[in-house]
Amino acid sequence: MRLSVRSLSRLAALFVCLLACAAVPAQPAAPAAPGAAAAPPLFVLNSLDASVSLIDPVTWSERNRVAVGKEPHHIYMTPDQKSVIVANSAGDSLTFFNPRTGEVQRTVYGIIDPYQLQFSPDMKWFVTAGNRLNHVDVYRWDGSNLQLAKRIPTGKTPSHIWIDGNSTVAYISMQDSDELIAVDLATQAIRWRAPTGPMPADVFGIHDGKTLLVGLTGGDGVQVFDVAGKEPKLVGKIPTGKGAHAFRSAGDGKSVFVSNRVANSISRIDIPTLTVAATYPVPGGPDCMDVSADGKTLFVTSRWAKKLSVVDLAAGKVVRTVNVGRSPHGVWTVEHAKVR
Repeated sequence: MRLSVRSLSRLAALFVCLLACAAVPAQPAAPAAPGAAAAPPLFVLNSLDASVSLIDPVTWSERNRVAVGKEPHHIYMTPDQKSVIVANSAGDSLTFFNPRTGEVQRTVYGIIDPYQLQFSPDMKWFVTAGNRLNHVDVYRWDGSNLQLAKRIPTGKTPSHIWIDGNSTVAYISMQDSDELIAVDLATQAIRWRAPTGPMPADVFGIHDGKTLLVGLTGGDGVQVFDVAGKEPKLVGKIPTGKGAHAFRSAGDGKSVFVSNRVANSISRIDIPTLTVAATYPVPGGPDCMDVSADGKTLFVTSRWAKKLSVVDLAAGKVVRTVNVGRSPHGVWTVEHAKVR
């Protein structure tokens, strides 16, 4: 989420709280055996430094820092899994990386304000949210190149995207007009708009896409929408913590994590009951997350602390941190638990 004037006013109290947060000391790890192939890195997007930190998951150190376009916020793998794309919103560009080595493959320019990004499951559509310029772009994807199908004017500050499993609808939150919209991918038309609570951020689909979870960064929980019919219905709210922001599937099909950026915590939501099953303290404004392939470790960007926090889920706490750049946002690794 880019920090608007409204966002700053609501989060100003956070900085006072952070002064009291104790940093978690990094714990050294044994180096890789001589001659062993380097493990795929964790990608951490430093949104205020226009760079990507490549973190070694064995030594827990920064292997390299790669310059990209201005304001890299989110990251997504291509359907063929040969590239991972970093969206540089203020740089109007996409940087393609080798997901296993961290080498830059190419940069595509002329993608206007790509704050958030997502491919449709059928691999035909690529959608970006223009957080700064108030539009959503729908592109056709031929396996290599992007062709703009339509630029759709929206509400204020399009934020996060979720595309249904049938690749028919993209749901996008409007951060500063407090809305959720549904875009028909085939026609590139807005199907409906629904009011939300304050400052909606990430969107996550469950129950075969019939239910949507919407994090309220200006509130203290997650709204639940029934989107099975022609019009959405608000059916509940899950209290999680102040600044509910980003989601990440736990990979078990039973639960999903949500970061509470102001409360400095991560909540694990049980999908069958839509209740909080566990809460993990994570200092420094926890934001985006990824999950290790074995489901035992959660990787979290601590947005205000310039750190990657590593959470041992069995222990229920941060066990190490890694220094990265300013305002780390997206985090991703190719060796992760399934997303949906």
